[in-house]
Amino acid sequence: MARTEKQVNLTKELRKELEQFATTGVRSVKLLKRARIILALDVSTGTKPEKEDNIAKHIEVSRQTIQNVKKAFFASADIASFLQRKKRETPPVPPKITGEIEAHIIALACSEPPKGFSRWSLRLLADKCVKLDYAEEMSHMAVSRVLKKHKLSLT
Repeated sequence: MARTEKQVNLTKELRKELEQFATTGVRSVKLLKRARIILALDVSTGTKPEKEDNIAKHIEVSRQTIQNVKKAFFASADIASFLQRKKRETPPVPPKITGEIEAHIIALACSEPPKGFSRWSLRLLADKCVKLDYAEEMSHMAVSRVLKKHKLSLT
């Protein structure tokens, strides 16, 4: 990308790609604003870009956001990586039900129900998993999701 650390100087191809990105398709607002900020800062058209305060007001972001986007633009390897959301390395909350626990739930669901019951219920399975120390706590809905995932039913 043709640019310096102080000014954004896009090539014709990059400018066209950013304009197309900002005007077509369904995109997240954050990514659209990133593209619009870089287009507003571009000096390749021969015109002086607006002041950051005016750009911030027009795009409805803070000046700090403009600085952050500009910094990210200069740090990115190419325009495609700049216009993509960063993938999470880990899920926000680790799953409580692992494959091993799923296997225990399925094995229980396929086994004979306890004495006094004609069949397993979701709540009965969840309670049994806690009693057998497969998990500290488990909801009947979690058991339901596991069974649905594996296309099993309790009937």
